[in-house]
Amino acid sequence: MSVKRLYETTFVVNAALEDNDVETVIHRVTDYLENHGANIVELSKWGRKRLMYPIKKKFNGYYVYVAYEIPTNALSLIERFFILEENVLRHLTVILTQKLRDYRAARTVHASMQEGAKATAATEVVKPVVDDDDILPPVEDDLDLIIDDDDDDTIE
Repeated sequence: MSVKRLYETTFVVNAALEDNDVETVIHRVTDYLENHGANIVELSKWGRKRLMYPIKKKFNGYYVYVAYEIPTNALSLIERFFILEENVLRHLTVILTQKLRDYRAARTVHASMQEGAKATAATEVVKPVVDDDDILPPVEDDLDLIIDDDDDDTIE
């Protein structure tokens, strides 16, 4: 029995396919991995993005990231599968070392702490200091508005 190691593969699916067809390709890849003894740790669909340069006359691709644990002797079969799959434009498989996993975990914790700090800063309510004279129009004195209805203007 071979030793299992943690690998990650990022592959680009032809973005000219319909969404259902892209999901079918992703499902086919994950099924193939599981059939060859892989335990999928993480699957992340990054979505459609423009390619830096055309690949097989395609300008857009659907990026997918998958991290999995697999026996080392099955890796060559997985690589061959990615090469033969016609809807996968490119792929890159690397081994995840313990140092890299620790770095990513620390980065995630750091990012969540910064998000928490931003969230608390956003929830603080700052009341602006506004002068009432700037908002309300000036009101005339009420005494000036009283109308004298006396009809006798005679002096006694």
